[in-house]
Amino acid sequence: MEGKTVTAPLRRWLTPVVAVFAAFAVLAGPMPAMAAPKPPKPAEHDDDPPMLNELIEATNRDFSKAKSKLEKSKKKQLELAVEVSRSQAALDKLAPQVAEIATQSYRTGRVGAIAMLLQSDAPDSFIHRASALDELNLVNDKKLAEVNAVKLRAETAKLALDAEVREQQKLANDMARKKSEAEKSLRLVGGVGLTGGLVAATSPVARIAPNRASDGGWKPESCSQKDPTTSGCITPRTLHMYKEVKRAGFNRFVGCWRPGDKFEHPKGRACDWSLQNSGFSPWHNNDTRIYGNNLAAFLVRNADRLGIYYVIWNRQIWFPATGWKSYSGPSNHTDHVHVSLL
Repeated sequence: MEGKTVTAPLRRWLTPVVAVFAAFAVLAGPMPAMAAPKPPKPAEHDDDPPMLNELIEATNRDFSKAKSKLEKSKKKQLELAVEVSRSQAALDKLAPQVAEIATQSYRTGRVGAIAMLLQSDAPDSFIHRASALDELNLVNDKKLAEVNAVKLRAETAKLALDAEVREQQKLANDMARKKSEAEKSLRLVGGVGLTGGLVAATSPVARIAPNRASDGGWKPESCSQKDPTTSGCITPRTLHMYKEVKRAGFNRFVGCWRPGDKFEHPKGRACDWSLQNSGFSPWHNNDTRIYGNNLAAFLVRNADRLGIYYVIWNRQIWFPATGWKSYSGPSNHTDHVHVSLL
């Protein structure tokens, strides 16, 4: 898959098929010309997964809102704390009068208070004392009720705001965590330079490949399975990877086994996943670029489950031990995603 045009890669993948068609042409005469396949149009669906760049922007917006609301809550909390303090000061100022009334009530009781009033020598003195005592009680009761109401209201509001501040702090922490996770995921699949942010925020989880060693490693496998894409063979691990990529929804053209080099293709341990429904050509719009980005992301994110050796895509190569690095070779891999298995 090293060429940039459709013809050269197809020649390598379809040599046996071309021979069959050539024999058929001798018997049946010239075949009608077929139009070149048109690149698929970008799909636009409301249920498309969010791109990582969109997720990062959204989490940053939410983070800013949460932070602003948190600051307003803290300011309001401070104002209410001042109100609570003033209410408490008013209660403290009233405390001596309350204590005097409480002491008198304790010492004389209700009957004693009436007796005290009856000690008056004249009706006018009795009425004056009764009115004064009643007025004092009414005033103090009113003041106590008002101050207690303010204190209760302020304390209730403060408790509510404390809970709100805790919730807002939690929200801010969540937004920061989501932002960090999104940026980490973006770095994992190659960062903005490789993907432009045009990559799904999440990937399906692949089923673990069989024949994994007890120590977590991957035992060597022979090219013992029929390659679904050619007349060649692939390893059981490569076949498992092929099925998992298909199960994840990547159904465009793919070729695995081929002879002719010293790397993994002739060993049945590699596949090239095209961006097109047939043949190979470089990505040229968001549809083809997102398809390649998402496919590479799926392979990288499931590398440990699939036993992946390395991935090459869009001038970058990924190894489990080193992450994404710049790549230059016979092909810049802008027309397909290459994956090799251990």
